[in-house]
Amino acid sequence: MILRYLYTFFLAVLLVTFVGVGIAAFYKAPKYPEYPITTEAISLEFGKETTESAEMRQKRVEFEKESREFQKINEVYNKNVSTIAIVASLIILVVSITFLNKIMYLSDGLLLGGVFTLIYSVVRGFNAGDEMFRFIVVTIGLAVAIFLGYWKFVREQSSPKK
Repeated sequence: MILRYLYTFFLAVLLVTFVGVGIAAFYKAPKYPEYPITTEAISLEFGKETTESAEMRQKRVEFEKESREFQKINEVYNKNVSTIAIVASLIILVVSITFLNKIMYLSDGLLLGGVFTLIYSVVRGFNAGDEMFRFIVVTIGLAVAIFLGYWKFVREQSSPKK
């Protein structure tokens, strides 16, 4: 019996990993700008730091600008990843409760995997830097959780046994 529960949990973890790795494989993350090494090279003269050169200052300013641009691009990326993961989790959940509902452990593994994928989506949504988007993602997560709780536990208990 414990083996079946472990299988269900393993399937769920593997499913959320599959979705995350799939998104990363086909939708590449933006690259963080490379820190200019020359700005770290501060010469010492009699134990005192010298002021940075104009070239070093320019490279540091460019890096800071690129970092701010990266932050904006990364927020959009996280919003898109969160949206893709929500759609994937909804598809997984629908398949779990409709087509595979007769195969208990497979259905439960997919259901749990869909919930884990939804959690992944919510976490990525929190990195989007947009309060309205966060609210929408959490609202979708709450609605799905309430629906699944009803569908899996309340509906099954109230349906007549054959």
